[in-house]
Amino acid sequence: MMAFARLCSICVTTIFEELVAKQRAAEQAHGRVEELRGMYGPPTQVGGWSARQTETYNTALRAWRDLARDLQTAVAEYARSQGASRSGVEEEIRKAAHAQTPGPGA
Repeated sequence: MMAFARLCSICVTTIFEELVAKQRAAEQAHGRVEELRGMYGPPTQVGGWSARQTETYNTALRAWRDLARDLQTAVAEYARSQGASRSGVEEEIRKAAHAQTPGPGA
């Protein structure tokens, strides 16, 4: 029974680390969307965006949306499995994502 408890603890740690990685990926994708908005300016500006800019922006936006959705689904499942509040788990993940900076080559 002790070995099973230790194994479950390892699984929970691994899952939490995966959630932190998902958080970082979603934040990076959001950063890319913001970067493109800054580079391209508003889409309603005179002349608008080129077809390529629109495609690039929409691709980045979809990537961010999909990553954020996957993260939220995984956080909800993790919180439920741990008997914890979703908001509490989200806060822990955000703190961990900002506290642990991946080292070189990570």
